[in-house]
Amino acid sequence: MSSRSSDSSGYSSAAGRLRARDLDRVAVRTRLDAAYEEGQLGADEYHDRSDRAAAAKTLGELQRLVGDLQETNAVPLVSEAAVARRATGKRYPVGTRAGTADRAAACALLDAGLADGQLTAADHRALTELAGEARTLVELAELTDDLQRSAGAPADPRPPRSYRGQLFAVALVVVTVAAVVGGFTLTHRDAEAAKVAAAAVADLGVITPKVVPLPQLFTTEGLTLFREQYRAKFGDTLVDDLNLYPTWASITRVPQPNRSVRFDYRGGFQQSGAVESRRSGSGTVDLAMLDIPAIMRLAADAPKLLQVDQGAISLIEYQFGDGVPVVSIFVSNEFKESGHLTATPAGAVIRAYPFRR
Repeated sequence: MSSRSSDSSGYSSAAGRLRARDLDRVAVRTRLDAAYEEGQLGADEYHDRSDRAAAAKTLGELQRLVGDLQETNAVPLVSEAAVARRATGKRYPVGTRAGTADRAAACALLDAGLADGQLTAADHRALTELAGEARTLVELAELTDDLQRSAGAPADPRPPRSYRGQLFAVALVVVTVAAVVGGFTLTHRDAEAAKVAAAAVADLGVITPKVVPLPQLFTTEGLTLFREQYRAKFGDTLVDDLNLYPTWASITRVPQPNRSVRFDYRGGFQQSGAVESRRSGSGTVDLAMLDIPAIMRLAADAPKLLQVDQGAISLIEYQFGDGVPVVSIFVSNEFKESGHLTATPAGAVIRAYPFRR
């Protein structure tokens, strides 16, 4: 019995999760045409399957459309041997840092995926952006593992070589050279050291560190600046959720309907986690909908409204809740008394949860 996991059509799950190319969609449409002409499919079913083939995202979706058809001379959509080679290839340890060449190779795969129809323009733009900021090889692999690869595609990074023998040989050469010139070095060392010290003193200057002020996000000016920097960075104002603190923020973006990735903001945006799975259909919110002056006025009134004596804003959240975008403002004080409220993006209070003494 084969150990290969497969669906009802005998197609392996490893191959089925790969993205479909335009070429694959055309191949399936051709097989559907032949099946219709041979009477295997009625007109309604033929048109339904043809429409689904045109919209299919993965090879698995395509294979299910033809899995119950007679397949005389049919050619598999993808080589199972190629899938097996990718699955068993050597990998770097988890956490290994990605280099510039690795990011470039990932972007090349994404470019090829866009060219042959595996990726939409929006998917390509989002994934390329994530590839440019990826820290590790695992993060890069998550962005490209579901892509089919042509024969000339860049190879996966190879496990690092051991340079122990080379380093030992170099060390022997260094020790030998040091023994030969040791006497000369000892004779002239004091004079050379004096010259180096003098040059260092001459070049030494006062270095003023560059200080980037952190925006105060609980102000109209600070939150407006954050929104404009976000738009400039990502090209839109959409977020899955936003958590605002006085001088930093945590944001979740959705590069694909079923993927999410978190960023931290401290005057600039830095990816703070790997790309994760996300339930398709979950709502996103638009920062452009926020009436920032109205939200800041509500935040200023929140401690009194929530009856938190000497309270201060600790967190402002913006996310999709109960079918609509919701802003939540949390207030607390040094006595661990707290309350919160929910509001519309326009700053109208939906419900308040004051502190109860």
